[in-house]
Amino acid sequence: MRTTCDGHPGRQAAYGTGARRKLDKVRTDRYGLVIAANRLPVDQVTAPDGTRSWRRSPGGLVTAMDAAMRDRTGAWVGWAGDAGTAPEPFTEGDLRLVPVPLTDAEIALYYEGFSNDTLWPIYHDVIVPASFHRAWWTAYDEVNRRFADRVCEVAAPDAMVWIHDYQLQLVPKYVRAQRPDVRIGWFNHIPFPPVELFAQLPWRRDILEGLLGADFLGFQRTPDAENFVRACRRLAGLTTRGQLVRTKDPDGGRLVRAASVPISIDAAGLDALARTPAVRQRAREIRASLGNPRKVLLGIDRLDYTKGIRHRLKAYEELLRDNVIRPPDVVLVQVATPSRERVAAYRELRTEVERTVGRINGQYAAIGSAAVEYLHHTYDREEMAALYQAADVMLVTPLRDGMNLVAKEYVTCRGDEDGALVLSEFTGAYQEFAALAGRRNTAYICNPHDIEGLKGRMAEAIRADRRTRRSRMRALRAIVAEHDVQAWSRTFLAALESAPSPADAAR
Repeated sequence: MRTTCDGHPGRQAAYGTGARRKLDKVRTDRYGLVIAANRLPVDQVTAPDGTRSWRRSPGGLVTAMDAAMRDRTGAWVGWAGDAGTAPEPFTEGDLRLVPVPLTDAEIALYYEGFSNDTLWPIYHDVIVPASFHRAWWTAYDEVNRRFADRVCEVAAPDAMVWIHDYQLQLVPKYVRAQRPDVRIGWFNHIPFPPVELFAQLPWRRDILEGLLGADFLGFQRTPDAENFVRACRRLAGLTTRGQLVRTKDPDGGRLVRAASVPISIDAAGLDALARTPAVRQRAREIRASLGNPRKVLLGIDRLDYTKGIRHRLKAYEELLRDNVIRPPDVVLVQVATPSRERVAAYRELRTEVERTVGRINGQYAAIGSAAVEYLHHTYDREEMAALYQAADVMLVTPLRDGMNLVAKEYVTCRGDEDGALVLSEFTGAYQEFAALAGRRNTAYICNPHDIEGLKGRMAEAIRADRRTRRSRMRALRAIVAEHDVQAWSRTFLAALESAPSPADAAR
């Protein structure tokens, strides 16, 4: 019987002999910082002549990891995006990329199933019901073990290991079992639920034990960290003190710290992009293509039921019905990025959103001027920056969101210090802005469940005068510029480096 480095039997068949040979090849390459995330930070692209190559993915996490690796050699462990045999490990820039193989069945069970139809609903207030299937859990556990194996293969002695997000909550435990020499951090990009919701998971103890393999656990908001600590105390019977949880390891236990470390964006890079002549010209073209309305409202979201798109459309429709606004003076541009279209709840949401957009346009649009411009596409950074500049009012109205970087991207792109941000109080962005703004007014805060209140905040943002818009936008831009993704990366790694040691637990 073949085994992996942790002695877990029977897994050679899941990998295949080709994958085992790849593991053998990377054993000689060890790195001082190892990142593990569900996806690698690259996408495979096919040229017109059929040749295939890798392109760095856009996004704040990739930028943050670049900053983290300036003084370290680093490897990134993740899935390459295609089912079947994983590519050989390869180098992209300063990063060593170590692909993890996933089969079609594992993508369906581990990712679409347990991650996005079990965990995602629970962690987002059960906006849609969660599904519980033992086969999904088995696949989730197996894939997490595989990620841990790859991490252990490439981590240098005493390395820093930084694991990301809800898809890999068991990896800290499995890495610690194999490599007690490394420092392990984990960051949750989405909310962590109250104990009453988390308790619904049949595998709640397993997940808590998986996370407690880490030395430091980072969350977007302080309430998320508090929810985790409370779950450890109430559901696992562990002793807690403030941000610390004491484990029940055979050697007397360790202290694990859980704290808020809110993520951010590459503010300087995005601000520079938004100021380029090409992006500014494109923003003018977008407004012209909309008929140069007096006000452009914008929503940019993954097509996800947590984003509050239906509530936003309802509020907008009622503002039209009440003659508070009317086309062609005002238009709403709604970008809905395709997401998880093999999951039933997402297919149903798309149908409902598109039906609502059709109804609004059928009743309120004039010839040549839509009331809602609906775009079911993915756009590059340049087009997104132009959309942000073209919009007078940005609508960020999730029902629950760990952070929501769209809010930060919008204010960063407003170098003219104009525009208005309508922001849900159920986002990490609201929590961070509220904590850092002092007495300054920043976003127009709303409860998206309160349609009347949402309508009021939208109307207020539309009617705000230039002086008010500029004062609020200046305050928002200052916060994001100071607390950017590089600062987030430094803060997390500093917290991991100073996490409690075994000597602290003995005191």
